[in-house]
Amino acid sequence: MFSKSNLLATIIATIVFFFLGYAVWGIALSSYFEAHATNNVMKAMPNMGTLVFSNLIMSFAMSTIYGKWATGKYSAASGFSFGAWIGIFVGFGLGFLWYSTSDLMDLTGTIVEAILDIFFYGIIGLVIGIVYQKTS
Repeated sequence: MFSKSNLLATIIATIVFFFLGYAVWGIALSSYFEAHATNNVMKAMPNMGTLVFSNLIMSFAMSTIYGKWATGKYSAASGFSFGAWIGIFVGFGLGFLWYSTSDLMDLTGTIVEAILDIFFYGIIGLVIGIVYQKTS
């Protein structure tokens, strides 16, 4: 569980999670999602410590699961595939769950978010796959 590959993948994925997430949701698409929000519940400034901690937890979980899922056949392609499935789970699974139970975003925003999640988590998985491939 605390192998060199897992720990390095966790650290690098955490950095990518934070900066890529900030670039996509904090800068590039912030006004788009503000326009599709149905309830203004976003904080003006997120709690950065908690944000980094959540990225660390997600990175560690994804890295640990990928290490078992890939069964020793680590690559960028398998990492992207793994991450894309996580994106489907988060984007469409949890996205539609939240859409059906809360009033956070309209349907268009929910679908766009889900599609973005597939690529976003795919990229995180790709990074994890590359780190595992290089360090195993």
